[in-house]
Amino acid sequence: MPGKINYQFEKIGTIKTPYQKDAPYQPVDTQEGEFYIEINPRYEDGLKDLEKFHYMYVIFYAHCINREPEMEVFPPWADGRIVGVFSSRSPARPNPIGLSIVRIKKIIENRIYTSGLDVFDGTPLLDIKPYIKDLDNKSDANYGWIEEMDDMEHLSLHIKGIPHDY
Repeated sequence: MPGKINYQFEKIGTIKTPYQKDAPYQPVDTQEGEFYIEINPRYEDGLKDLEKFHYMYVIFYAHCINREPEMEVFPPWADGRIVGVFSSRSPARPNPIGLSIVRIKKIIENRIYTSGLDVFDGTPLLDIKPYIKDLDNKSDANYGWIEEMDDMEHLSLHIKGIPHDY
């Protein structure tokens, strides 16, 4: 079927962060500030037993992206290398859906308090899923094209979201 197919998603909650204009490229586990997800009260029962996991996937709509996606992108830390958008983590994508893995600190009623999130305050939440040890950890995963870069030590700081001087 050629052309666009429209789908509708319901926002199931809102992500609260201290970020108004700038957000990190990756979630930072030790980031200072208050980070939480407020689930629509009608979905609160769906949080049962989530606190038994250490981490979760956060799936969100990147509503602040205001540029058209390009199929070739320049990751800011990749020294001018051009890669396909689907081999990058660029937020400007054909469907601006984001995915982050964060630590679950505590859950109080319909609020999930987390480690640092890499989204703007007020980001619409589409879904959450538990991160399950062994199922979600692939021992043979690699760094793909990033392994070909000259300064892997420096790049690993970007990959891990660790603040540093360039």
